[in-house]
Amino acid sequence: MKIDIHTHILPENWPNLKEKYGYGGWIQLDHHKTGCANMLKDGQFFREVKSNCWNPEVRISECQNHNVNVQILSTVPVMFSYWAKDNDALDLSKLLNDHIANIINEYPKRFGGLGTVPLQNSDLAISELERCMNDLGLFGVQIGSNVNGINLNDEKLFPFFEAAAELEASIFIHPWDMLGTEEINKYWLPWLVGMPAETSRAICSLIFGGVFERLPNLKIAFAHGGGSFSATIGRIQHGFNVRPDLCAVDNKIDPESYLGKFWVDSLVHDPHAMNLLIDKLGKDKIMLGTDYPFPLGDLEPGKIIESSDYSKETKEMILSKNSLDWLGLPHNFYEI
Repeated sequence: MKIDIHTHILPENWPNLKEKYGYGGWIQLDHHKTGCANMLKDGQFFREVKSNCWNPEVRISECQNHNVNVQILSTVPVMFSYWAKDNDALDLSKLLNDHIANIINEYPKRFGGLGTVPLQNSDLAISELERCMNDLGLFGVQIGSNVNGINLNDEKLFPFFEAAAELEASIFIHPWDMLGTEEINKYWLPWLVGMPAETSRAICSLIFGGVFERLPNLKIAFAHGGGSFSATIGRIQHGFNVRPDLCAVDNKIDPESYLGKFWVDSLVHDPHAMNLLIDKLGKDKIMLGTDYPFPLGDLEPGKIIESSDYSKETKEMILSKNSLDWLGLPHNFYEI
């Protein structure tokens, strides 16, 4: 079985948000030709998406081509809208979460879901997280790697993580609003260089800020194999050792102590990088993730894992069982 925990989806249509809320900055879809739409931000082109970004039947067909049994759906990160007014972001979150829940209800053996929340307001974020878990049947939420430049260890965000731990919600952290984007905007560097660094920023913030220490049962996973973290944990630990006055300000526990305490997806595009993940984090903390349906994702889901010399047990863990553990599900949950 293959369970892909990193896939993005949008509704096919939604209201004109600039007209609805009275200000710009929102994403709209322009269906400029059959099966294709441009994502526009204030009329400016952001990205082209195809029908597999909104049509569940197309997704199922493409999943069958790659023997993917289940996709865990989450919104496209540009829809987080942390910059917006609190209640407007909540309203949009509800629209997106209801859409995902409806697809899951229609295809319960093919899809699961992670919601989105207005993380700029912890109270509203907690309320929507509770609705996702208790009313919509979602497994948790996807959040960004920072909130308007604020690191995830900020004390204003701690009540949200505390609520997530109490609800046993799965939290998927996706890089967004990357460090240095304005300085490295050529050559697609924000996506090639910024995203790995941004993900490591999120991991280090939760370690150094003591969030993992205070909430040991928090179920967090990071996109893109945890970014550059596994390749730089030696440097991170060394920095902690030689400059505790700078690094051990809020948490005195070694960064390496948290290896194996969180999950990452398998989206690293390189068998050597996959080996490093297994060596550093453990074979039980890596889950199949593809970033479907976007081109920077894994275009042949699970190929690196399946073509490796890993044991059958390890392959099964990475392709499905670890995902079910992270989601809090029995291993036969999606069996037909």
